[in-house]
Amino acid sequence: MSRPLVPDALWAVVEPLLPPEPPKPKGGRPRLSDRAALTGILFVLQSGIPWEMLPQEMGCGCGMTCWRRLRDWQEAGVWDRLQHALLDRLGRRNAIDFRRAALDSASVAGKKGGAQTGPNPTDRGKPGSKRHVLTDANGIPLAVRLTAANVHDSMMLEELVDAVPPIRQSWGRPRKRPSKLHADKAYDHRRCRRALTRRSIQPRIARRGVESSAGLGRHRWVVERTLAWFGQFRRLAVRYERRADIHAAFLTLASAIIAWRFVLRWFC
Repeated sequence: MSRPLVPDALWAVVEPLLPPEPPKPKGGRPRLSDRAALTGILFVLQSGIPWEMLPQEMGCGCGMTCWRRLRDWQEAGVWDRLQHALLDRLGRRNAIDFRRAALDSASVAGKKGGAQTGPNPTDRGKPGSKRHVLTDANGIPLAVRLTAANVHDSMMLEELVDAVPPIRQSWGRPRKRPSKLHADKAYDHRRCRRALTRRSIQPRIARRGVESSAGLGRHRWVVERTLAWFGQFRRLAVRYERRADIHAAFLTLASAIIAWRFVLRWFC
């Protein structure tokens, strides 16, 4: 028997974060349960199938119902709160290593266009988007952002560093700043180094024309691995959504699922 997409332990974390069911003064059909809708959303995220092909045998309702629930929960900030809740769990177990962090990005094709798409300089100018990820020393995604493919990596450094939420620790105040930040030569700019120094973060950025890329495997490989984990979610391999908020919702949900896998490793 296959494992459920939404196990009881994960649902116990998600359920308190969901908004209440809207009232129906005029009645109507029974509402699809939130757990069934989340199962359908995760199935589309992991399999990459179109919404209209969601199997009815799964009991998740129709694809449009799950799509609306994904949209509404994105507007309500559910996915960001879920990611934060899971990071808090890991932080209380000292599972997040703030001694080092790593930052990188990866581009994906966006054939349908839409907001947050642009000509991809690595794909002959075809439309695409770029996901920017910041991880701790273990590869746990701490922050993720979506931009057009033609946005330079260095332009997102400050926003991504500031996007890390305050994470609870086993003792002391919540923490959101790593001690060091490792990045490749795309971030080798004076403003990037100054921005990190202002935030009391020691920059570890490869220098163009000075350092070789062969040293990637020592510290920055963890963010490359995390980007590969994002690529395993088939709905993220290519950007199918014209709406940027829907693709960003999938991206944040995938980040939460990766964090959940680390929770299982530390708590089970």
